[in-house]
Amino acid sequence: MEYLKKIGENARKAFEDLKSVKHDKIKKLLISYNKEILNNKNKIIKENQKDLKNAKRKNLIDRLVLNDNRIEGIRNSINEIANFKNPIGRTLESWTRPNKLRIKKVSTPIGVIGVIYESRPNVTADVAALSLKSGNCSILRGGSEAINSNKILANIFRDTLRKASINRNCVQFIERTERKIVDNLLSKMSNYIDVIVPRGGKSLVAKVQKLSNVHVIGHLEGLCHIYIDKDANLNMAKKIVLNAKMRRTSICGAVETLLINEKALKSHAPEIIGALLKSGCEVRVDNRINRLFKNKFKLAKEKDWKTEYLDAIISIKTVKNVKECIDHVLKYGTMHTDSIITNNSKNAQIFLNGVNSSIAMHNVSTQFADGGEFGFGGEIGISTNKLPPRGPVGINQLTSYKYIVSGSGISRP
Repeated sequence: MEYLKKIGENARKAFEDLKSVKHDKIKKLLISYNKEILNNKNKIIKENQKDLKNAKRKNLIDRLVLNDNRIEGIRNSINEIANFKNPIGRTLESWTRPNKLRIKKVSTPIGVIGVIYESRPNVTADVAALSLKSGNCSILRGGSEAINSNKILANIFRDTLRKASINRNCVQFIERTERKIVDNLLSKMSNYIDVIVPRGGKSLVAKVQKLSNVHVIGHLEGLCHIYIDKDANLNMAKKIVLNAKMRRTSICGAVETLLINEKALKSHAPEIIGALLKSGCEVRVDNRINRLFKNKFKLAKEKDWKTEYLDAIISIKTVKNVKECIDHVLKYGTMHTDSIITNNSKNAQIFLNGVNSSIAMHNVSTQFADGGEFGFGGEIGISTNKLPPRGPVGINQLTSYKYIVSGSGISRP
């Protein structure tokens, strides 16, 4: 497709140009972008209102909305990213061999990063800033439901690049919304894109697995679990579960399945479930829990254990012990974020070692699965790959490395 080919060619040229741009200039540009977002705040909100008006899926509204607080959040992220040290050209390791061969492992940019994402317009600003800060160029393909919001945030970034005399194609936003764009981006852009980051649901994941011939940093579903151990503090458990589910139901770090140790059912389940119901959350439970509540709840089906609701719904299951909990997480989880609530350090360690999550937590809300909360300024996504990078992907995870080897006329015998 000629449209994408041109974008790819522009990105490769911009990446070559970016190699000669000093880091101080990139830092100043991000500070300027931050100011431009503030200067254009009313325009951004106006464009966002168009997307909200067109929104067809109710559970997308929370992800889509940009207001004063959300825009201030975007600005805080950019400010944090701007002030990080240059991640490129750092000596990660160095050593000298017995034959006087000197070896250094030095950080390098990856190149051109393609990001396919849905709903959340803050991703446009975060990815553009993180990519540039780490010496990379980005090609952004946001969901059609946020087209107006994404477009204005990308255009402000490109204008800021132009004013700073940096190739504005360091950041490109794909404005065409037809679905075949994604297919072609995955299957026909390997000459231009070095890595693809998909951020979406099952259909996008399936498409990526089927079509991509570019390396993938997988931001897959966030089917997150919390396990209430028999030695969990009740007040702590109630507070964490309520936050993990209801603070923001639409983010990938929201808990979707609650697992409760059978010995904690009578002591913990009534108060925790009562608090969820009071906050407006629907609960779907197994037979044992339903009997405890006189069969007044909807029974959870096999499908519920596999579902990322992104809504005020939670599935709840009884397990015998921490091992059975781990077995459930390994079977149904998506290697995103899983947490144990317990004062038993032995059980905590069994859980943390046993789950295959990219983020394993102890006595912490899963809503902390966020690059900003990790001190990364923002994130390009949460990588659920088994191979690195894993977890929140910030500027340091957007680098590669090379070995620089030097000596004084050494020949191998």
